[in-house]
Amino acid sequence: MLPQTEMLGEGTKGLDLRSDADVLACLLDAQKAALNGLDGCLAGLSQGAALLSSAIKNGGRIHYAAAGSSGLMGLADGAELPGTYGLSPESISISMAGGIPTGAEMPGHTEDDVDAAKVTSAGVRSGDAVIAISASGSTPFPLDFVRHARSAGAKTICIANNNDAPLFEHADCAIFLNTPPELIAGSTRMGAATAQKVALNMMSTLMGIRLGHVHDGMMVNVVADNRKLRQRAEGIIKKIAGVSDAEASLALHKAAGNLKPAILLAAGATTVTQADQMLAQSGGHLRPALEQL
Repeated sequence: MLPQTEMLGEGTKGLDLRSDADVLACLLDAQKAALNGLDGCLAGLSQGAALLSSAIKNGGRIHYAAAGSSGLMGLADGAELPGTYGLSPESISISMAGGIPTGAEMPGHTEDDVDAAKVTSAGVRSGDAVIAISASGSTPFPLDFVRHARSAGAKTICIANNNDAPLFEHADCAIFLNTPPELIAGSTRMGAATAQKVALNMMSTLMGIRLGHVHDGMMVNVVADNRKLRQRAEGIIKKIAGVSDAEASLALHKAAGNLKPAILLAAGATTVTQADQMLAQSGGHLRPALEQL
């Protein structure tokens, strides 16, 4: 029997003969249906977020391992974590079969390269967390990567779109995305990848919250390294500390662009040193630090 990710979706007969509007409506419906595959995954995503936050808290790294579309989903999630949540870029590693593409070439044969998986997984250490992603759950590159990583003592989060995925045999946290067969059979860059991206975003966002980098829905550890983000940071200071534009800007300047200390300065901390000490006592969480003022 074909795996679910290789089956042909329902209602596809004559698809190529239909109007543009009808085809696009079918594609949109298929994308929506793919998201329903996350309904049973909340416990797994919670477990995965806990493994990720534990790795970061204890000085470990997060590794993404995947090929093809799944690799691109991992890249899209992991590459933005340092900017969004202020994580060290060195704490995020993205291993994609064939390397991260710089153009439109993404050869399929690289996903079978288990030797490359062994080489790239050599940097994984005990205390790290690995996210292995594969729609089929049998792609050799992430499969071998996670096997080597687990033997090194890393915690493993495995995401696949087939329930009996071999990938799950190497998982501390297995997340099955129950997406329906694709409208274009086997084109897992569509529904399967959409569900993967949402799952990854949900898991890493929950991690950011548990690390204390979100306060009332605001990213309070954002790296304000351009005009838009500086304005956002100043707006966050104003909102939380209840100060003016000028006071928010001054606090951010005094804190050398570090948002959490800047918020505490605007809220009444007398020095950056005091603000840093308060954050150290609260484990980096802003709310209990504010309560000290």
